[in-house]
Order: sequence, then C-alpha cells, then structure tokens
Amino acid sequence: MNLPNVLYSFYERRLASSLDREKLPRHIGVVLDGNRRWAKASGATTADGHQAGAEKIHEFLGWCDEFGIKVVTLYMLSTDNMGRPPEELSQLVGIIGNTLKRLGDGLANGHRVRVQAVGAPDLLPAGLAETLTDLQARTADAEGVHVNVAVGYGGRREIVDAVKELLLEADAAGHSAAAVAGELSDEQISGRLYTRGQPDPDLVIRTSGEQRLSGFLMWQSAYSEFYFCEALWPDFRRVDFVRALRDFASRQRRFGS
Repeated sequence: MNLPNVLYSFYERRLASSLDREKLPRHIGVVLDGNRRWAKASGATTADGHQAGAEKIHEFLGWCDEFGIKVVTLYMLSTDNMGRPPEELSQLVGIIGNTLKRLGDGLANGHRVRVQAVGAPDLLPAGLAETLTDLQARTADAEGVHVNVAVGYGGRREIVDAVKELLLEADAAGHSAAAVAGELSDEQISGRLYTRGQPDPDLVIRTSGEQRLSGFLMWQSAYSEFYFCEALWPDFRRVDFVRALRDFASRQRRFGS
C-alpha cells in the first residue's frame, strides 16, 4: 500500500466532508484551458491533449453531480478557436462531436445530464451543429446536471446576438429605434442571452494558471466569483475542484454593495 496516496486520499475526503453544502454554487462556469500545453509537456500530440481534456469533462460532471451543482457551463470552443490551423481544428471538432455523443448516452453518477448548446451554430461545421441540435432535443427531459456546452461561443457575439434579437422583435412589432432605446434595460438583454432563464454563474473556474476570461460569459459573470487554478485541464483533480468549492464557500459575496 502506498502511504502517501492513502494520506492524500484521507485529506481529500476530509476536505470534501467539511464543505457546507448550503454555501456551494448553483451554477459553475469552467474555462477548460491547458490541453495543448499538457500535450507538449507529455510528449503527446495536440489531438491527444484535446482527447485527454475531453475525458476529464465526464469525470468533472460526475463531481458536480456529487456535490449537487445544478448548472455547469463548459467553454469548449470559442469563436477565436475557429481560426486555429485547419488540421488541428478538424481534430478538435471531431473530438468535441464524440464527447457530445457520449454526454447524450452517458451518466453522471447514475443521472443523465441535460445538454444545451450555447454559441453561434452558424459558425460551426454542419455536422457538429446538427449533433448539438439533436443532443439538446434528446436530453431536454433529463434530470441530471444541466450542462451548457459553449461551442462556437464568444461573449461579445452573444451580447450582439441578444441586441439583434431585441431589435428584430421591436421592428416586427412596429417600434422605432428611439422607442427601443428609451425602454432598454438589463433584463431585456439578459432575457435574450444564450443562457436565458438560467441563474448567472456563481463561480467561474479557469485552469492552467491563466487569469483572464477570454470572452467567457462576459455579461453573466458581472458578479461571479473567480477561481484560477495552476493545474492544466487534463490534470485537474477532484481535490482541485473541492478546493475551488471551499474557496467559494469562504467568500462573502457583496454583489456591488
């Protein structure tokens, strides 16, 4: 028996048991960063790094279900990522497609997850867009973790799309631009975001040591707590997640007051 592993496992269980479940976040956003760096450090291919990151998603959702996290938003493919070299982008899109299919068929601690597409489908290859549409329909009644899959997502694009939708609705109703401007409110924008009807993220986690949002949930994260972790996403462990939850639970959220 490996004594360090036993002690580490004991520490992890003790840390998890000390969490106050009443103070845990309802909605967690995650920037899944570090797959390519993990691959380089491991002497693996970039595709291997993306695949390792995809495998971590299934493990992570199991942890979220374990701790009663209701909504998770995974930043899997940004609008900026669409400009990567064609070969890498093709491999990444294929891995994302396979991951989505597994999410549709798989379980998180015995519960089917509910998947919602979050992003601009017109930016995606037709096959991936169709997979997202089908998966969203097939899992609409699932009672497990609500998983927002941010694919072809950009925070600025989301806000622009919300404003466009508002303006088109106003035009169809015969309202002038001046009338729209006179009545414009935060609630009108929030009600047309990709995540409309959901609670804003209480906690945003970014792995790999980078400390920026990179356009992730820009509107929704106005009062989110942020947790930056040094671990690369494929190396992100349950204990890292528990530490993030403990850190969140210890904070006093002021919401600007």
